[in-house]
Amino acid sequence: MDREKAVTGDASLLLANVAIVLMEPKYPENIGAAARCAMNFGIPRLVVVLNNEPDREKMLKLATHNAAHLVDGMEVYADLPRALSSFSCVVGTTARQGRKRFIENTPRIIGEKLRPFLKKNRVALLFGPENRGLTNEDLTYCQLTVTIPTAELSSLNLAQAVAVLCYELYYGIVYADRDGKFSPKLASTRELEGMYEHVEQFLLRIGFLKTRDPDYWMRNIRKLLGRYQLRAKEARIIRGFCRQFLWYDKQD
Repeated sequence: MDREKAVTGDASLLLANVAIVLMEPKYPENIGAAARCAMNFGIPRLVVVLNNEPDREKMLKLATHNAAHLVDGMEVYADLPRALSSFSCVVGTTARQGRKRFIENTPRIIGEKLRPFLKKNRVALLFGPENRGLTNEDLTYCQLTVTIPTAELSSLNLAQAVAVLCYELYYGIVYADRDGKFSPKLASTRELEGMYEHVEQFLLRIGFLKTRDPDYWMRNIRKLLGRYQLRAKEARIIRGFCRQFLWYDKQD
């Protein structure tokens, strides 16, 4: 019993760095259901990106009194960059398109990847609107993506998707063996966006990016650098290099 309590306490400390982020949910009831899922699996933070405050009573219908505190403490932002600015790792959920499409990360794999970083980093699990999911622009803020494998239909109900990811993360933290790996402090989304801004300016200046469609190339560069889960110091080094080159180039 004591060992189980200790494990649960450790899990609470790690899960305190996780947040569920809902991008423009259409129905307040789904926000409430997502809050209940988060509460069931020990995730204490709920963030919503909306231009208006959702109906509290409709949210509480599915949140129930057990998760009412998450609804009342919910953070609401008007845009995604501000909502994600404090997170070092953002995991975007995507639906599989076609049976033969390769799935890069399943919820179980994502849980294993995130566990070593939760001690020192804030992690956001990002979910898109019910009718369309996350756009390519939304996904540019994500260092990792995850797809829930399904037999036929490619998408799940929003609350169902939240429940699956929360469960896998909780299970991996509570029951997986501790490997004692070093947990580095990763760059926050704010730091990464500043870095990417200078990287894009640098690549445009040297002619690497095609001026007709620079967004396409930057999405691939973001995906490439995102795999390395850059630390704050590393992001500053890359940004500093690009900034110094841009300054030097102006002197000629």
